[in-house]
Amino acid sequence: MKNQRIFPGIILVGFGAFLFLQQSGFTVLQTLYSWPTLLIIIGLAFLGQGYSANDHESILPGVIIAGFGLHYHLAGKILIWPNNTIGMLVLFISIGYFLRFQKTNNGLFQAFLFLVLALLLLFYDKVAEYLGFLQNGLSIVWKFWPAIIILIGLFLLFKRKK
Repeated sequence: MKNQRIFPGIILVGFGAFLFLQQSGFTVLQTLYSWPTLLIIIGLAFLGQGYSANDHESILPGVIIAGFGLHYHLAGKILIWPNNTIGMLVLFISIGYFLRFQKTNNGLFQAFLFLVLALLLLFYDKVAEYLGFLQNGLSIVWKFWPAIIILIGLFLLFKRKK
């Protein structure tokens, strides 16, 4: 019974604090009075449920939701923070899988897969520039890399276990 109170407890405390600070006119935190802050609160509630209640499946959505809220707060405000929303979403999925793997020993392949995809998405321009320096043979591979990813995915879907 105690485990079922963690998620709604964090949601109520977080939303209550958010609304209280917003109504009080506390101007120091004015930039936090927006919907990304609510995403962070919801993500933290999932993480609290995942770690405190040993509901390890809640870790992945917690990281994704809190990470997305953090991304929307920091994108465009901090120079080193990437503006690539899709790349950041895939990176947060990877981080979520890594954190869940620590507790369940399951999902390491997915964590690395999403990490590689995130790095490709986040640094696409730099990778394309680097590959431009290489010979033409690799540039053909680079041109068709989405098709290669699709073929690998189809292989994994239809591969039969021995």
